[in-house]
Amino acid sequence: MIERFDFSDLRELFAKANEEKSGDQLAGIGARSERERVAAKRKLADLPLNEIVRRPLIDPSEDDVSRLILDAFDSDAFRPYGSMTVGEFRELLLDDGTTDELLRQIQKAMIPEIAAAVAKLMSNKDLVLAAAKVRNVSRCRNTIGELGVLGIRAQPNHPADDIGGILLSAFEGLLYGCGDAVIGVNPATDSVETVNSILTALNRLVDTYEIPTQTCCLAHITTQLAALERGAPVDLLFQSVAGTEAANRSFGITLDMLREGREQVLEHHRHRDVRWAGDHVMYFETGQGSALSAEAHHGVDQLTLEARAYGVARTFQPFLVNSVVGFIGPEYLYDERQIIRAGLEDHFMGKLLGLPMGCDVCYTNHAAADQNSADNLLLLLSAAGCNYFMGVPCSDDVMLNYQSTSYHDALAARRLFHLRPAPEFLAWLQSMGIYHGAEPTSLDSSTRRQLMQGLESSLAKVV
Repeated sequence: MIERFDFSDLRELFAKANEEKSGDQLAGIGARSERERVAAKRKLADLPLNEIVRRPLIDPSEDDVSRLILDAFDSDAFRPYGSMTVGEFRELLLDDGTTDELLRQIQKAMIPEIAAAVAKLMSNKDLVLAAAKVRNVSRCRNTIGELGVLGIRAQPNHPADDIGGILLSAFEGLLYGCGDAVIGVNPATDSVETVNSILTALNRLVDTYEIPTQTCCLAHITTQLAALERGAPVDLLFQSVAGTEAANRSFGITLDMLREGREQVLEHHRHRDVRWAGDHVMYFETGQGSALSAEAHHGVDQLTLEARAYGVARTFQPFLVNSVVGFIGPEYLYDERQIIRAGLEDHFMGKLLGLPMGCDVCYTNHAAADQNSADNLLLLLSAAGCNYFMGVPCSDDVMLNYQSTSYHDALAARRLFHLRPAPEFLAWLQSMGIYHGAEPTSLDSSTRRQLMQGLESSLAKVV
């Protein structure tokens, strides 16, 4: 008996062609069988790219993210690829003759939905191979994303926002060569006073030790800007973003707020006595499932909505973007297999769209995953050329209550793949004796403990 599958529109086709995700099942839009999934993939593979541009998944008259995507669309750059099918585009991306230079041209031509479509046709290996060809470099106080560089965000969160505790954790990260992507703190309390205190302390740390890195307090954008008005030093302006207007509204933001915030920080930078390597001043975090959790998904699958979030991010020329891939929970990514798949998809799509893409390789404690799961994704993304990972003390975030990657994990990834910190930061590590050449200086536990004690006594300079 022949089984036939019909797909009423592009939204249904995109959703049914997606790899299995608990979030799509929760929304009632995922494939009902592997046969239906394969049928959708085959039909998607034959879809011309210009059809995806011509038929928006979410009506631009109802959604400002759709309007942003179409307003930013470069029809001239897209013209050579419009008649290609999604399957042919996949072959182009994986072709040995497709160079980094060609991929940079392709970045200008692609809308997020095309990146999502081709990701659905790729194996995990394909996603690693294609992403590894792309280097997207960004600059703020230092330079992240160059070939051979793996940055680490030091994440010294504290459950009571204790400044001394935050600085001690940051010091520990520096001793492991971490913190070149950013020293970024998620505050337990989203208040102007807390954000001001954290940013001021982190800036004193950076200035006192002349560390070529940037700092950030990952509060709501309005709280950060209020702290800026009170004199807080803002290197990077952070905000979580999503792929629909309604989902961004649930975060308490609009596109205009992001535009105005970026301009305020750029103006702030012009008046600070700091040597800047570039003018990328935004930091965005995303994650598959955020629009669904806000009931703002418009019947679109979570992978495609994640790509649309990257369409938002690239408009603002960010210094850092990362998917917090397993943070939302098993309702959206159930287990290790789904988390790994989503992490590889997110990284590939962000890279294809021109973003300086990192990943918070993480999971919640009620997901069907463990630290070996995180190790697996960390290594796959290192092979794929991920710009940066998180450095969380002992992998266990005591404030956010989730599991991520540690300072030790960062060192292991750098060593296995012969990677080094950001160039300006590496020179500082060498001057401090923390690195010798491109490798960490070997310190036994006693020496490291003595060094930490010395640093602890010097906190008086900073607090």
